[in-house]
Amino acid sequence: MSRKPELKGRPELKGRAARLARLLPTGRAQAARTPFVLLVVVLLGGGLIGLLVLNSALSEGAFQLDDLQRETKDLTDEEQALQRDIDAYSAPDALQHRARELGMVPGGDPAFLGPDGKVKGVPGAASAARAPLVLAPEALATATAPPPTTSTSSSSTPGR
Repeated sequence: MSRKPELKGRPELKGRAARLARLLPTGRAQAARTPFVLLVVVLLGGGLIGLLVLNSALSEGAFQLDDLQRETKDLTDEEQALQRDIDAYSAPDALQHRARELGMVPGGDPAFLGPDGKVKGVPGAASAARAPLVLAPEALATATAPPPTTSTSSSSTPGR
């Protein structure tokens, strides 16, 4: 019998089917699988390295953010401490104490200029013997000097 042996897993083909079957490769394509596997491995490795770099950059950014927040908190605390110092130095009793240290005394009775250029009131000279205008709360309880009296003059003093 002049029969061709059947290929493994393929039935014998006749006519047009046999001609078409000759065009198709009969063995498995091992050479085409190797580049695909290499491509998949390279893509997976590149993806993992990319994720590692991205994660490291995000962690570095988180550390910088934490440092900046800590620095902002420290600067805010310092600003508040300086503002408290400014408020303490600008308090009326502190200003009076500092003015006395510099040798300043409370002013005398003021005089005012009217819109027509006339002087209203009788100006008085500043003297060191006058009682302080601003007293601390502790000094108010122990003050023995009577409050200064104002003399009325013939001309009236306008309000502000």
